[in-house]
Amino acid sequence: MKNQKIVLPGGAGLVGQNLVARLKENGYTNIIVLDKHRSNLEVLKRLQPDITVKYVDLAEHGDWLQHFVGADVVVMLQAQIGGNEYQEFVRNNIDSTRLILEAIKANDVPYLVHISSSVVESVADDFYTNTKKDQEKMVLESGLACPVLRPTLMFGWFDRKHLGWLSRFMKKVPVFPIPGHGRYMRQPLYVGDFANIIISCIENRVRDGVYNISGHEKVDYIDMIREIKRATRAKTLIMRIPYSLFYALLWVWGLFDKNPPFTTQQLAALSAKDEFEVIDWPGIFGVPYTPFKAALDETFNDPRYSGVVLEF
Repeated sequence: MKNQKIVLPGGAGLVGQNLVARLKENGYTNIIVLDKHRSNLEVLKRLQPDITVKYVDLAEHGDWLQHFVGADVVVMLQAQIGGNEYQEFVRNNIDSTRLILEAIKANDVPYLVHISSSVVESVADDFYTNTKKDQEKMVLESGLACPVLRPTLMFGWFDRKHLGWLSRFMKKVPVFPIPGHGRYMRQPLYVGDFANIIISCIENRVRDGVYNISGHEKVDYIDMIREIKRATRAKTLIMRIPYSLFYALLWVWGLFDKNPPFTTQQLAALSAKDEFEVIDWPGIFGVPYTPFKAALDETFNDPRYSGVVLEF
């Protein structure tokens, strides 16, 4: 079982890097990562030199399709999360999925795990939410029996956008701004736990079901920032500023940065008052839940991976 061929489209991002690390720790040896982010692929090759890593554009036909020949498992990870160009979301969330599903069917790959997102049940109306909804629908209507995992906001090793970016920003500025009152409830999910859920699916061949994988603790945004400050020993002053001012600053930032770490759409999603279902995933998948504070400490203080930063 440890020699089965595991293909990870989009495997150089947050979930993929963590999944590869934990697959290796569990003895898996035949891992193939397909991604188009060159610098993050270089990070993966440096950290995991004995796996197969290929630079490909999953939204276009190419030689990468040959890697599905003889594959035992596909974990579909590719996703456009941030940015201001709608067509990029279509390419990376919709077009790529269509080609991957075709490759799975053409090669009779026996097992698929699809990584969706909790945003498919969100009230938010943005590029990421809408294309992830379309992507999940495409998978569910494909005729392929597979588990669909919907994680909430994730953090952990290699976090280049969410809590990871916030922690690095916190170390650079004397004042850390919080939009409005800061009481925006989040359900952060430790990506180490999520990677172990994926491995549980692979090992137990979970065949179907849609699973809302939420963090088991409800934490307000401002309290998350305070805990990050504690875990990283940052000296910055945390200060609330008017929501409208925060929005305006992000809007101006977006004029000069094609792929900003935080957008006005994501700010709107932050304040959307979503609350996601909390299921007993520790019992369902046999994966213990890591408490939020302990997960933060592991994220920011692990000697192997805490200092590794991916690009946007």
